[in-house]
Amino acid sequence: MNSVDSSDSARTAAQIVAARGALADDLADLTDAQWVTRSLCGSWTVEETLAHVTSAARMTPFRWIRSMAAAGFRPDVHNRRRLREHLGATPAETLATFRAAVSATTAPSGHSAAWLGEVVVHGQDIRRPLGLHGGPSVEAATTVAEFFVSRNFAVNSRTVAKGLRWEATDGPFRSGAGPVVRGTTEALVMVLAGRRAYLADITGEGVETVGARI
Repeated sequence: MNSVDSSDSARTAAQIVAARGALADDLADLTDAQWVTRSLCGSWTVEETLAHVTSAARMTPFRWIRSMAAAGFRPDVHNRRRLREHLGATPAETLATFRAAVSATTAPSGHSAAWLGEVVVHGQDIRRPLGLHGGPSVEAATTVAEFFVSRNFAVNSRTVAKGLRWEATDGPFRSGAGPVVRGTTEALVMVLAGRRAYLADITGEGVETVGARI
């Protein structure tokens, strides 16, 4: 690994820790009703989504391969099983388990920007339905946006991005050529991740295409 790669990796690791810590703080005073609110992540509740983020923080390549094999290489089965491992008896216990993982450096693979994306996207999956105003820093969201347009990984983001011009209104992120899609870096990340709730937050000639793709 060269010095530039090392610097980028260290920066992304710091962004992951900061994003986790901010999310934990934002959830400190939730009511029982808020914890069972449905998140933007499919049928999962806020508490379940947080447990999933904890699971990702505690995963290693070996654990991931073993878990996927046991799940018959069905990601949904793998995710559900690992989520349950990190659900507490109460929401307070689930949050405490997440807090304990804030500084974890383990990951299923070396794609650090992907695991930052895990925290950024699921953090907003949680905050948005609750009306919480916190969110990722523009710097962290930019790191994720740049990764998302470069490849399909956990989400089909490169497929969503293809043939469009992406322009952040609050930061330096620019990518692609074609009909324009504009919005905050957070909004661009979230639509690249397939979150239709954020379509209202973007503008430009490419919005219709994005809507059809997600």
